[in-house]
Amino acid sequence: MVEEMSSQEMISRNETFTSVPVFTSYLLGEWTNTADILILRMAVYWTVTMAIFTTSVPIILTGVCYTCALMVLIYQKVNKLNNDYSSTLWDNARLYIAYLLTGFGKIMHGYEIHGTENIPQGPGLIVYYHGAIPIDYSFFFANRLVFHGQRCYSVVDHFLFMIPGLKTLLRIMNFTTGSREECLKILKNGNLLGISPGGVREALFSDSSYRLLWGNRTGFAQLAIDAKVAIIPLFTENIRDGYRTLGDIWPLRCLYEHTRLPLVPVYGFFPVKFRAYVGEPIAYDPNITSDELAKKTKIAIEALIHRHQKTPGNIIRAILDRFDKQQKPD
Repeated sequence: MVEEMSSQEMISRNETFTSVPVFTSYLLGEWTNTADILILRMAVYWTVTMAIFTTSVPIILTGVCYTCALMVLIYQKVNKLNNDYSSTLWDNARLYIAYLLTGFGKIMHGYEIHGTENIPQGPGLIVYYHGAIPIDYSFFFANRLVFHGQRCYSVVDHFLFMIPGLKTLLRIMNFTTGSREECLKILKNGNLLGISPGGVREALFSDSSYRLLWGNRTGFAQLAIDAKVAIIPLFTENIRDGYRTLGDIWPLRCLYEHTRLPLVPVYGFFPVKFRAYVGEPIAYDPNITSDELAKKTKIAIEALIHRHQKTPGNIIRAILDRFDKQQKPD
C-alpha cells in the first residue's frame, strides 16, 4: 500500500513539474488569488513573446527576404523574363518590393525623410551611417522609387550574394558588390549610388554613441572624384535604437576578425521613430584629394549625428519620439 501511494505521488509530481505553467500556477496559488494568477500569466506570456520576437531579427528578416524572392521568381515565370535585370520589364517587380518596404517603414517606424531637396535628380553618391541592420537605408531607396521614380543603386557586402536563392532579388533591387568599374559605370550613367564606408564593421561594433568606424577607407571618395559627382551625406535618427547587436562581447568580435562573417547576434524590432536626414551635398572639387574628401564627408555625417541624435541612444526615448509632433529642423 505504501509503495502504491509513492508511485501515485511520483506521477503527480512529474505531471506538475513537467508543465511550467501548471508549476508556476501552483506556486503563485499559495500567495495570490485566481485574478492575480491570470494577470501574472498574461504578463509572463507577453514578456516571453516579445523577447522571442526581438531576438529573432535575423530569422524574421531572412523569412521576409525569401518571401520577396519567391514573389520575384513567380513574377519572372509569369512574365517569361530573362536575367537582364536592368530591363524596364522588371520595373513592376521593383515597385512591388518598394511599396512593401515603404509600408513597413511607415507602420513599424513612422519613417520620414528630411532634406530631400538635397538629393539630385541626376547622379550622386549617397554616403550613410550603417546601423546594426541597414533597414533604414532600404526605406530610403524604396521611398525614392515610390515617390520620385528614381532608382538608387546600393553597394553591399559580398556575403549577401552567397546566400542561396536571393541573387535575383538583390539584382533587381540594384544591389552590387561594388567593384570600382561597376560603381563608376553606375554613376556615369546618371544614377544614385548608396554606400556605407563603415560597412559590416560599423554595423556590428558601433554602439549607442553612434561612432563612425571607417578606419582609413577613402575608396568611396576617390570614386566620387573619378565620377565627378557630389557626395550626399545621410543619417537616420534612432537607427541604433531600433536594432542593436551584441558586438561589445569580445569573443564575438574576435570571431568576426578571424572569419569576416557577421555572426554577431542582432536583436530589435523596437517600434522607434526613424527620421532620415539628408545633408547638404559636398560638391565635386577637382582640386581635392580622396583623403581630404573622405575626412570632409565624415565630418558632415558626424555633424548630422550631433545635430539630430541624442546620445547615448535610448530605446524608450526613441519610441516616445513617435508621439512628438513638434516639427523637426532639417
